[in-house]
Amino acid sequence: MILDVQQLVKTFGSHTAVAGVDLNITAGEVHALVGESGSGKTTLARCVLGLIPPTSGTVHIAGRPLAGLRRKELRRLRHQVQIVFQNPYAALNPRMTVRQLIAEPLREAGRPVTDVTAELERVGLPATVLTRYPHQLSGGQCQRVAIARALAVGPSLLVLDEPTSALDVSVQAQILNLLLDLREHSDLAFLLITHDLGVVRHIADRVSVMLHGELVETGPTAQVLDSPQHPYTRRLLDAVPGLRPPDDTPPSTPAAATAQGALQ
Repeated sequence: MILDVQQLVKTFGSHTAVAGVDLNITAGEVHALVGESGSGKTTLARCVLGLIPPTSGTVHIAGRPLAGLRRKELRRLRHQVQIVFQNPYAALNPRMTVRQLIAEPLREAGRPVTDVTAELERVGLPATVLTRYPHQLSGGQCQRVAIARALAVGPSLLVLDEPTSALDVSVQAQILNLLLDLREHSDLAFLLITHDLGVVRHIADRVSVMLHGELVETGPTAQVLDSPQHPYTRRLLDAVPGLRPPDDTPPSTPAAATAQGALQ
């Protein structure tokens, strides 16, 4: 088990952002987390990343609890979980070159900085971008650099916070295919936070639906999307015209279409 969250609660004053959530992710699994803005998805992700402490409940990463660790131990355990943000330009230091951006986490993980080129190749970027700054890259290239930075410390789980929503449709498909390829060649697991149910259908193994801080429905993706049990899940699906089982209709987004092709 890469991630095991048990009865996690996070409150801010009188507001309960996360209310007794259980969530687990195994090696190589893509687990999607969906829900409207303010449902608690980001707060849950921040607890999983160890950025904020839960009010109660537990978070275990690769069998080890986040709570009660010394700073050095916590930093080492945090290497197991990395995040890829929605806006790659905002996530990268504009004063650093691509070489510096990837060398930084390599040093943090105790790896030789000569591995920078190998990490670039892993995400499909040529060595010619090493001397460029983020503003000299396209959105897709920037997101690949952000993914390379996250992978450089050798994580077991990537938290993907709307990783393609800020990109053009054609670039979205390329990034989704990259993520699928990374999973295919390793045991890397993903917690995918997204609003795009078309993408969820075609790349997620399981999906959890969050409402008012609670997980109201969790299960295999096809089961949840084809036979939703909770009224809120049905409302989410009704808001996406044409989202039907994949053998009845093409994927609802071009990005999902390309991702589906990669799975076949």
